[in-house]
Amino acid sequence: MKCAVIGAGSWGTALAMQLARCGHEVRQWDRDPARAARSQAARENSRYLPGLPFPDGMVVTGELAAALDGAALVVSVVPSQVTRAVAAEVAPLLSPGAVVCCASKGVETGTLCTMHEVLEQVLPPALHRRSCVLSGPSFAAEVARDLPTAVVVAGRDEAATTAVADAFHGSHFRVYHSDDVVGVELGGALKNVMAIACGIIDGAGLGMNARAALITRGLAEITRLAVARGAHPLTMAGLAGCGDLVLTATGSLSRNRRVGLGLGRGEELPAILEELGQVAEGVVTTRSAYNLGRSAGVEMPITEQMYRVLYEALPVQEALYNLLERRRRAERDL
Repeated sequence: MKCAVIGAGSWGTALAMQLARCGHEVRQWDRDPARAARSQAARENSRYLPGLPFPDGMVVTGELAAALDGAALVVSVVPSQVTRAVAAEVAPLLSPGAVVCCASKGVETGTLCTMHEVLEQVLPPALHRRSCVLSGPSFAAEVARDLPTAVVVAGRDEAATTAVADAFHGSHFRVYHSDDVVGVELGGALKNVMAIACGIIDGAGLGMNARAALITRGLAEITRLAVARGAHPLTMAGLAGCGDLVLTATGSLSRNRRVGLGLGRGEELPAILEELGQVAEGVVTTRSAYNLGRSAGVEMPITEQMYRVLYEALPVQEALYNLLERRRRAERDL
């Protein structure tokens, strides 16, 4: 199969490598032509995944039309806030029978659209039903190293969803499929908010009990919003929900957790992001999640406190106090 991967960050590169390992012809697009040429010449992504050589069959190009030419599978892996703009560039270049899979995790700030909703607004109508999303607990560096990983592909068209899952499935990369696009997307996006919160817990030295409590109540919060938006609650117990949340909230490779660690230690957000040098989707998603919860009438206390920490300069200790002082309630009280 001819595959195009749109985006050349660490996650896009890891997915391109996985598709190439599965025997597909893969063209990865990098917006920066000079950087694309360097990656192609070096046969590795020296900026994000140094020392991990590209498999045979993978080409990096700075020409979008060349990447998309004849591609049966197009994987969008660009930051959530530029997905709409990039999709508008991609749309007129797509093959009529292409399947588009979005692996970006986030919610657009102005519209509060998920990435799947953005694609449906931009791509040709004939492609809407066949589009799908990929999510789950998967650090890019570990996928690039071919370490064991399990993810889920969700879509409304079973044949297209199964085809995408089959395309990625192989070696040490196990792929499940689902029809719950809303649940898989929101689980993948909102866990980044909770990962920042867990990083704050660890950075402030508040202990493992506090971390476990935040992960558990964070999952309940994500589930409330996802179900209100039409998701199946069991999706939140799966790879895109609990799985991705646990990994991102506790793993040392998590960019969002690293943001939280800095905040918990008293560092300023701009300095943390500058040192990080990569996109931490949870910072922007916190604003979107806060507004999504308000628009849906869903109570999201952790998200609210994270919003106030990130956007209203609320001190971390005060945010913790606000959470601990909330009215006691039954655990399953939604």
